Amino acid sequence: MEHLEALAAYSQKQEAEWKENMIKELEEWCARQDEQLQKTKANNKGQRAEDFVNDVDESSPSTEWHQVAWLCDCNPRSSTQAKEVPCTHSVLSSLEQAPLVH
Repeated sequence: MEHLEALAAYSQKQEAEWKENMIKELEEWCARQDEQLQKTKANNKGQRAEDFVNDVDESSPSTEWHQVAWLCDCNPRSSTQAKEVPCTHSVLSSLEQAPLVH
């Protein structure tokens, strides 16, 4: 009987250790994932801004509206479609065709 009690105590001790280790590993994994996500977001944001600056062509005023539409993600093939996108796209397209005169 003592042998079974010793085995049960040992089993419970190991289970508690495993739980502690799993919690620690999960917290470390979550921290690494969050850090990687932040790096990816910063990299993507920087890349989009850099692409915008590189693509700007000052010789054509309608290009500015094209760039605004691109930054607003008005691509019809984009996976993030919303109800406002077609309306915004049509407004930006009309501005691109007939730019505002100051």
